Amino acid sequence: MAGTSTMNPVARARMRLHDGWTRQPRAVRLLFVVLLALFFYALPLMRPPILTTQQTDFGGIMFSSAALALVAVGLNIVIGYAGLLDLGYIGFYLVGAYTTGVLTSQHFQWPFFLVLPIAIAVTMLSGVILGAPTLRVRGDYLAIVTLGFGEIIRLVVTNVEWLGAAAGIKDIPHPPTIGPSPKPPFGDGGLFTIPQLTWDGLIPSIDPDRGTRFLVFGAVDAIPYYWLILTVLILVMIGDKLVKNSRVGRAWEATREDEDAAELMGVPTFRFKLLAFAMGAAIGGLSGSLFASSQGGYINPLSFPLLLSILFVAAVIVGGAGNRWGAVVGGVLVAYLPERFREFADFRLLVFGLALMILPVYRPQGLLPPARTIRAKAAEKEIELLEEGELAEDGVVASGTTSGMSTTDDETGEGA
Repeated sequence: MAGTSTMNPVARARMRLHDGWTRQPRAVRLLFVVLLALFFYALPLMRPPILTTQQTDFGGIMFSSAALALVAVGLNIVIGYAGLLDLGYIGFYLVGAYTTGVLTSQHFQWPFFLVLPIAIAVTMLSGVILGAPTLRVRGDYLAIVTLGFGEIIRLVVTNVEWLGAAAGIKDIPHPPTIGPSPKPPFGDGGLFTIPQLTWDGLIPSIDPDRGTRFLVFGAVDAIPYYWLILTVLILVMIGDKLVKNSRVGRAWEATREDEDAAELMGVPTFRFKLLAFAMGAAIGGLSGSLFASSQGGYINPLSFPLLLSILFVAAVIVGGAGNRWGAVVGGVLVAYLPERFREFADFRLLVFGLALMILPVYRPQGLLPPARTIRAKAAEKEIELLEEGELAEDGVVASGTTSGMSTTDDETGEGA
């Protein structure tokens, strides 16, 4: 396959893995995905000694990781698919959270699952209102506009008493429990208890003192929230895949690569950019709504700092913009690693900053860039080498030119 000979060993191994995966029967791939999903559902109950956190609740960390992964998938539509640099994504997150807070606690007492679609719709509308006048600008100008949007929204909720002002909104209800409701203050409720594991070295056993009530949403246990947001994340990723593989996804890709050329080819780029902005905002609102109704049931303007918006962008860039799995990995890493290594709390932001400086140098496309991007970059490099006479037409790199590039397409088995 064109461009394979100029890939580095890591990219070539990933391409082999990707091609091997696509060659598997559909039933095998579906079975693997189901087993993988079951593993992640059971992960907070298994509490593996290498992964679990000792100083903070592991279920809560898993919830935060899944929540940030969901946000990253939404922002990936805007940044990765449509190529729009949005630095104010926290604004949509905030709109979803405050819509839920106002309608379930502050001024009304509507049920959570009735408010959830309303919060998504309101956030999508806010994305259209912001995007309609601003998406005609590009690059740095768009980044500044969106950054201002996020800060304006935060200042509005800080100063408007109807929205709780600086005191915020409290007593936001949790999602309804499946089965009997727990009796306060620490009643069990729910249908049954799922036991958790404890580990003696590498030997697991059931912990009789620790268990999770099935789908009991409250302030005691974060694991039911994790299951809920993991389910939402899976559904969003299925929808993301369908949209990305449709005409809409191809239009986003064309707009991202060369907006002027796409317009000349008849693609209504503004309309598709606005659609990407609205869809990304809707997922941001969904994430914010789930966050508002999570364990604490309390939000205030300090819950939505500008740093959080930067972390959202970092999750997409670290994972690999344009790849939904990369966005998930980036979101999980950004949320999980600082808590896993909390013993280095004084240095974790320093380490995180260094990682963000080093990554663009050695992995400018992120940890998991899209396979199509890898092939395109390799093909560009191969063309450059051909023009400079350093690469033979059969794909063999001249001896001593570049290490790790002496494999032909036939040798990799990808040329077929």
